[in-house]
Amino acid sequence: MDSERQPSSRRTVAILSRGDAVVRRDATSKSGRFVDVFEALAAVGVEGRPAIYDESFANAVREELLAVDGVLVWVNPIQDGRNRADLDALLRDVAAQGVWVSTHPDVILKMGTKEVLYRTRSMGWGSDTALYQTAAVMRAELPVRLAAGPRVIKRNHGNGGRGVWKVEKLPDSSRIKVLDATKDAPEELTLDDFLHRCAEYFENGSVIDQAFQPRLSEGVVRCYMAGDRCAGFGYHKVKALVEPPSARAGAGPRLYTSNADPRFQRLRRLMEDEWTPQLTSLLDIARDDLPAIWDADFMLGPVQADGSDSYVLGEINVSSVHPYPSEAPTEIARRVADRLQLKL
Repeated sequence: MDSERQPSSRRTVAILSRGDAVVRRDATSKSGRFVDVFEALAAVGVEGRPAIYDESFANAVREELLAVDGVLVWVNPIQDGRNRADLDALLRDVAAQGVWVSTHPDVILKMGTKEVLYRTRSMGWGSDTALYQTAAVMRAELPVRLAAGPRVIKRNHGNGGRGVWKVEKLPDSSRIKVLDATKDAPEELTLDDFLHRCAEYFENGSVIDQAFQPRLSEGVVRCYMAGDRCAGFGYHKVKALVEPPSARAGAGPRLYTSNADPRFQRLRRLMEDEWTPQLTSLLDIARDDLPAIWDADFMLGPVQADGSDSYVLGEINVSSVHPYPSEAPTEIARRVADRLQLKL
């Protein structure tokens, strides 16, 4: 394939996702998960092209990406036993040659891992958060924090609730109660047994320790962002880390809504006017390098003196945000068009 980009007034963007050779062969802009994004891109004069990635044909994908102006990436950090190490190296390579990559792997390292909870703990969305770089530090410090109440342990890299635990000290016992976010029932373990389960988390990262939020059973609000502008919201009552069967019974699917939803206008203002600018400043991320689509999950914190809710950040997702509100593709396309305009 001739990878040299020819001069054209029409900008081109690849939408990259994982798949095998059959998916790659059959991929079109008229089918699959991202039809709405392809249509929104076309509406702003940007040609979208599907790009299916697998390590077995990475070189061919590289040539495809070198032939476009930008690439939007939807690939989980861990999926089917594979990580993004090879893909991230490829994306860094094509970005160094002038292709705009959203989200760039370096930006993911800054804002798309659980460590962002520790690095932004002083912000308005922050909470009592600790960072463990080694198992020995975790062994020494976790019991002290457990004495003050339940904690949530999170591996630095992961998705889908894997590597997330609620941990609680049992009264009058040396054992602890742990609840895996992917399971319904807790277990009783010794601290050493739990640390053994977490040992692999330190092989390529750290462990985050947050105070458990008692209002978790009331639901989680997800704020979707296109760059530094809100693209909509999602709200649902969760089962993960919620123990009472009655509370889990109320869990349901995430319900999506527009950025104009009156219930979340205070959160929108905080995200657009305060927290996102603070985030980019604190993490040294240029505004134009913010992902074309990302989201922040918020638990409800203590009720404030004026009766309004406070919000506690639980996670930022930047690698593979999908699904999303129906309004989001339009916001993504605007973000892409604005960013590509800088390349002219």
